[in-house]
Parts: sequence; structure tokens; C-alpha cells
Amino acid sequence: MPRLNGKTALVTGAARGIGAAISQAYADEGAHVIVTDIDEEKGRATAGAIGGTFFRLDVSSEAEWTEVARQFLTVDVVVNNAGITGFEGPFEGNPPAHDPENAELADWRAVHAVNLDGTFLGCRYAIRAMRAKGSGSIINISSRSGLVGIPLAAAYASSKAAIRNHTKSVALYCASQGLNIRCNSIHPAAVMTPMWEPMLGTGSRRPRSSYGQGYAYATLW
Repeated sequence: MPRLNGKTALVTGAARGIGAAISQAYADEGAHVIVTDIDEEKGRATAGAIGGTFFRLDVSSEAEWTEVARQFLTVDVVVNNAGITGFEGPFEGNPPAHDPENAELADWRAVHAVNLDGTFLGCRYAIRAMRAKGSGSIINISSRSGLVGIPLAAAYASSKAAIRNHTKSVALYCASQGLNIRCNSIHPAAVMTPMWEPMLGTGSRRPRSSYGQGYAYATLW
């Protein structure tokens, strides 16, 4: 019997990349998957391909999470996968600075709003929704960057490190509440997904390896 038969899983940032792959894997294991993303076209396509449900969600919006909670009162699995690097385009010329010396505060906050605030809100929703069933699993997608740091992507690395620590706080909280709710973080290394494209560029600007030109962007994992 499939391991997730009869379970409901909500995955954020699931329109493409790692989120879409997680959604497909869960569907293959028998779960009904709630595919969420701000990209409605690709999100609906992903949900349709796996027999899931699409729901538009900007993870940085508390109001939109409140609507998720209203629509989906109970859930068995929540994967907080949605994230940005801060290098999302379009932009002309060189990408914006994200090093500790030159990064703009607005850019720093934008990355943390999606990656960290989105994970906080997702965990909060998950605990409340899983409390009704008495059990569940929360999975937060962190990154190797959250363990080692990235000199030219400080906001991204900081947000991923914070996700790792918040995961521990959530796990300890659920245990102290006597809840059978697990909370774990995953720290992927390099995975070539569409999120990389704005950083890697095209033609002569595209780095051929993780060394030399484009080093900081090519090592964003």
C-alpha cells in the first residue's frame, strides 16, 4: 500500500522545481496534494498532472494563509518549500547586490519575507491544522547555504539558517504540547531548477563551473 494513502499534503512553491517534484512524489505515494504557488498557470498545470488541488498562495501574506486555514481545516503533511534567492528578474545589467556590505535593506527584507516569514506562517498553520487530527509532519526546506553561508547572497543564506533553527523550535514546542507532530528541515545542495536561471545568465555571462565567473551565484544551494 502507498505510504501516504488517504493523507492530505500541502506543498508551497509547488508550481515548478523542487516543489513540483515533491508534489509528484507524494501523489505517487497516494496522497491528495494541495499545490500552492503564486504562479497560477504553472500551479494549476502541476495540480492537474498529479490529480491534486491548486490554491493560490503568497506565503509572505498572513491574510492568504488565513484563507488557506479556512479552506483546509485539517492536513497531514505541510512542506514549506516556497523560497526566493533575491536574484529573480527581470533586471538590466548586473544582478542586485546581496553581499553584507552593499545589499539594500528592502532586498534583504523581501527575501526574508518569503523564505522565513513564509515558513513561520506555514508552520503556524500546520500546527493548528494538525492539532485537530492529533498528528502530522511538517517539513521545512532549508539549504546547505544555511549551514555554510554565501558571501554574495547574505539574505538567502541568513533566511535558510533561520529556517533550520525555527524548525527546532517548532519540534520542541510540539513535543512540549504533547502533540504527535514532527518538524524536520532538509538542506539540499546544488539542484538545477528554474530558480537558478536569473543568476546563471545566458551566453558568455553563464558560468561554466562553480569557480571563477559567477562563483557566488553558481554556489547558491
